Amino acid sequence: MTGPITGSWCPVDSRPAAGQLPRRDGAVRPAVVPAVVPAPISGTLFRSVMGSVPTSVAVVAGMTAGGEPVGLAIGTLTSVSLDPPLIAFCPGATSTSWPKIRATGRFCVSVLAGDQQDVCAVFASKRPDKFAGLSWSVAGNGAPRLDDVVAWLECDLEAEHAAGDHSIAIGRVTRLGSGTGEVPLVFLGGRYVGVA
Repeated sequence: MTGPITGSWCPVDSRPAAGQLPRRDGAVRPAVVPAVVPAPISGTLFRSVMGSVPTSVAVVAGMTAGGEPVGLAIGTLTSVSLDPPLIAFCPGATSTSWPKIRATGRFCVSVLAGDQQDVCAVFASKRPDKFAGLSWSVAGNGAPRLDDVVAWLECDLEAEHAAGDHSIAIGRVTRLGSGTGEVPLVFLGGRYVGVA
């Protein structure tokens, strides 16, 4: 098909483009697409699908003003920025340990090794003294640092943002290093795996 001659002659396809409908006068109008309201996403489905994404397993720990070590297990550790060096993790809104760590403004992240599943279980629990029987030392910033981990990062709390039933905590890394653990502990598909 050819369209009207405008200036120099050239063939023009006068058919309406995708998403457009012809009008009686020959003009083209946009097609009206009915709004689609998405169905609510269940927590079970969300957890199942996100379970296919491997996550690191770490412990965030701090020392209260009274000298009490506190910590929690996290599966959301990620790097955020190289300059400045920033990391992030997402503590649950119902955590009783994180508010105590937040109050100090500093913490140490211990990235767990593949043989430290039992350590993760302790810090994921509501036990009052999670450090009992564990091997740990005091990091340079005064926070507890677990022994035999893959890596550790000492951080100052840079910012925290509310995010649904969790928050996003941003830490500025002040010191970091590799530990003696060789294989990191990873959570995937609802279970722990070691990654060589």
